[in-house]
Amino acid sequence: MEDKNQPAPGDGIRSLRTSRIFKAANFELYVRPNAVIMAIGLIAMAGCAGYLAYMRSKYEALGYYAAIKEDGSEQFTKRKSKWD
Repeated sequence: MEDKNQPAPGDGIRSLRTSRIFKAANFELYVRPNAVIMAIGLIAMAGCAGYLAYMRSKYEALGYYAAIKEDGSEQFTKRKSKWD
């Protein structure tokens, strides 16, 4: 018969005696990895990074840049060709 107070091989930090506050503050140390939640998180992070890259490319395609005026203020100006 197995004793519940004895740590099982592979338990790691879960086998240490700690307070409930420590376990609540460091929740990720005491739960087992969940592949489904990890996959959802990776898809969400990749989606956010893709959206930021898309917005950056759309902004750069507009052709605006930050120009500093004589009084020190910043103004967004559309790029012009020397031929215009």
